[in-house]
Amino acid sequence: MTLLLGLTKICSLFLLFLATLTSPEGTPILPFYRSITAASYSVFVESKLRPLPVVSSLPPPPSLAYLVSGSKGDSAAVTRVLLALYHPNNRYVVHLDLESSPEERSDLVRFVEGHALFKRFGNVRVIKKANLVTYRGPTMVANTLHAAAILLRELGDWDWFINLSASDYPLVTQDDLLHMFSYLPRDLNFIDHTSDIGWKDHQRARPIIVDPGLYMNKKQDVFWITQRRSRPTTFKLFTGSAWMTLSKSFIDYCIWGWDNLPRTVLMDSPKVKSFLFYIQQYIRSCF
Repeated sequence: MTLLLGLTKICSLFLLFLATLTSPEGTPILPFYRSITAASYSVFVESKLRPLPVVSSLPPPPSLAYLVSGSKGDSAAVTRVLLALYHPNNRYVVHLDLESSPEERSDLVRFVEGHALFKRFGNVRVIKKANLVTYRGPTMVANTLHAAAILLRELGDWDWFINLSASDYPLVTQDDLLHMFSYLPRDLNFIDHTSDIGWKDHQRARPIIVDPGLYMNKKQDVFWITQRRSRPTTFKLFTGSAWMTLSKSFIDYCIWGWDNLPRTVLMDSPKVKSFLFYIQQYIRSCF
């Protein structure tokens, strides 16, 4: 038995020696070894796997244009909202109105211009010449149109416009939001509006107001004139929310107004005690 085991070991070593012999060209001499070590053969299953071609059926992601506006004491809040909303694919305009201190506005400009990510993608603008904005007054309309004009002129490659304040904060990530919007037609507008204005007809549409922000440097609330007026006849009044998502084509129409409707509505808007009428009248008059 011991002799048999010894002969088996000697044969195994001899076969191993023969298997390692190679020709002067460097190829194995024995055919069976050559077939085993061929380049096309591998003992690992990973070598037999072939990656499937990647064919993406996802639509291209859109680009969102944001206006983030604030007032006195809102510098830190505007910064917080901007960072929470930031995505390299989007566009941003930030504004602190004239009621905020020069130091607050300067700090915001330095933050945006010094931020490495903002400088790399160049998609954030600060309105350095601050506007005086009166809530519910026509200066709120003018400021929104001013920001939209900057987005069209300097950051024109976007699909939807969204206006936000310093008190807002996103509940979903921008990646999730862009993914959702990528499946929607680019000409859709998202706005809460109704033609059933009810009590607003008597208390907001008919009273004539004056917005001090149009001619003063200090913010004050709008005030009323004793006279009242009849309803406008050139368009129908609609009301709704001041916060909306508007398509680029519609914003372009609001700014350029080639059929004069935007100017007609804007001329009437300063007399109405609500910003909410302005965009809603636009929307309904276009469809």
